[in-house]
Amino acid sequence: MTEQDNATGLRARLVAAGVELLALEGVHALTLREIARQAGVSHGAPRRHFATHAELLAAIARHGFGELAAALGLDGRDTGGTSAVREPAEARDRLERLARGYLAFAADRPGMFELMFRHDVLEGSGAELRSTSLPLFDALAGLVAVVRPPAGEGSPSPTTVAAALWANLHGLAQLRAWGSLGLATGTDALDPVLRATLDAHLGPAPR
Repeated sequence: MTEQDNATGLRARLVAAGVELLALEGVHALTLREIARQAGVSHGAPRRHFATHAELLAAIARHGFGELAAALGLDGRDTGGTSAVREPAEARDRLERLARGYLAFAADRPGMFELMFRHDVLEGSGAELRSTSLPLFDALAGLVAVVRPPAGEGSPSPTTVAAALWANLHGLAQLRAWGSLGLATGTDALDPVLRATLDAHLGPAPR
């Protein structure tokens, strides 16, 4: 095994250790020392393979975006075939499934979900993270464009509508995780709020 193979293997071990720490203890546990301990290497080892702490966290976040893409069926070359969708009804159905998958991922992987969008701690982590995360948003915006194409001057672009929908979904995920959503609505049922969210951004669903 070459020295490069050893370095690649250690990088992968450090990322895997970070993923495991996230699941066990959350974002606050991701210090360099704790990640090194979890990986079974010296506390100085991460610095030899990642220039900064943020770079290691970004590698862990990229792993999370890969998992999210797979969970949403967007891990193919053309992001799960979303670019081929032309019918509004099919696009809306795909958007609802993406929304449900996004909320399920947030509930199942709360630590990873938090890290993936913590650009305050990932600041300066480079283009590799954007290359993993932005295609997911582009797929969302592409489907929104089919359901709600631009209506003329002054109307929001599909990208703007997609950003608003994503922000709403992210807020739902966070409020549910904190227990605030149930307090406000008086129920743990997510379906009515999700459907209202989709209707608000995409227009009423066909009946």
